[in-house]
Amino acid sequence: MPTSWEEDLQLPLFDEAHRGLAAELEAWCDRTFGAPTRELHGHGPGTDVDARCRELVRMLGAAGWLRYCVPRSYGGALPELDSRALCLLRATLARYDGLADFAFAMQGLGSGAISLAGSEALRERYLPRVARGEAIAAFALSEPEAGSDVAAMQCRAVRDGDSYVLDGVKTWISNGGIADFYCVFARTGEAEGARGISAFVVDADTSGFEVAQRIDVMAPHPLATLRFAGCRIPASQRLGEAGEGFKLAMRTLDIFRASVAAAALGFGRAALDAALAHAHTRRMFGGTLGELQLTQAALGEMATALDAAALLTWRAAWLRDVSRERGGMRTTRQAAMAKMSATENAQMVIDRAVQLFGGHGVRLGSRVESLYREIRALRIYEGATEVQKLIVGRDLLAASSKAGGTG
Repeated sequence: MPTSWEEDLQLPLFDEAHRGLAAELEAWCDRTFGAPTRELHGHGPGTDVDARCRELVRMLGAAGWLRYCVPRSYGGALPELDSRALCLLRATLARYDGLADFAFAMQGLGSGAISLAGSEALRERYLPRVARGEAIAAFALSEPEAGSDVAAMQCRAVRDGDSYVLDGVKTWISNGGIADFYCVFARTGEAEGARGISAFVVDADTSGFEVAQRIDVMAPHPLATLRFAGCRIPASQRLGEAGEGFKLAMRTLDIFRASVAAAALGFGRAALDAALAHAHTRRMFGGTLGELQLTQAALGEMATALDAAALLTWRAAWLRDVSRERGGMRTTRQAAMAKMSATENAQMVIDRAVQLFGGHGVRLGSRVESLYREIRALRIYEGATEVQKLIVGRDLLAASSKAGGTG
């Protein structure tokens, strides 16, 4: 069957391997989840989301999709993490099932720092289990007073011989409560601000670590506040050099930020597909909803917004892959543009779809209602829209200054 992104995949930004991946994943999702426009059950309040996420991780691992979250040397599908593959996977999974996308994404984000900077021993210990769906990963960066301002973090790791002792709190941690290990960022004091942060792998059963509180959100998924109190871990659990944790966090986010944009595309595409199906069948004023010019105008705007965001997303992924291969430029600005455009545009598209459905659009369990709840968080996590604007603006100013300005 044709893939959801058939036209986009003809662009020279993709190769035959990506096209084959997209077609194979589309077929698997169709068999596994059913039509992407179906009504979703078991995803709302009262659902055992923990159990469902564990099940999805096992399913994705058994099917081989989690192999795209780690390098080939450690059980992965490709030699290195490939942004285009990650984006195609997230866009397709999100179109079918938001929790499936979440389960996939967190395996990648939660283990990404290990792939980038872990010792050989750490990579061999954790990454193959991530790829097989046997261990659940989490990325613990945010704190009560350090969300968008990562450099303001207060969680500390003090060196004590061959160990580090962690004390502090992390919050808004996805997979909090179900993860088998956490990539934790903490202040180690080599310098002020962002230059004095290091990264560590902390197993969930480590003494001094606890899940302090579970957090319920509008689109249910495992989320928690974590507490470290005299949490002692071997120094060998540190990722990369001491004081390099902030850079590692940003490198990890640079890879996965474009994939957030791709997930937004998947949500938006599902909403557009549902709206198109509804426009064909909904009877109104002696005809169908789709025969009304206002409906046609809305659908045209929705499709254009998604296509514009898709091009920015695929560009960011392609540039990151090319840059990795050539050892060239950073793609932070392009990833920020993609994330900002895709999440904002998808929010608009889904809101329009809810409006087209009328009362049915706000009924709990309807497809567009679930998408409305799913998309909202994407405009916040991994850098809110406002932060993406700052990233783009600062990068433009820096590039202009380096080039000698415009005067």
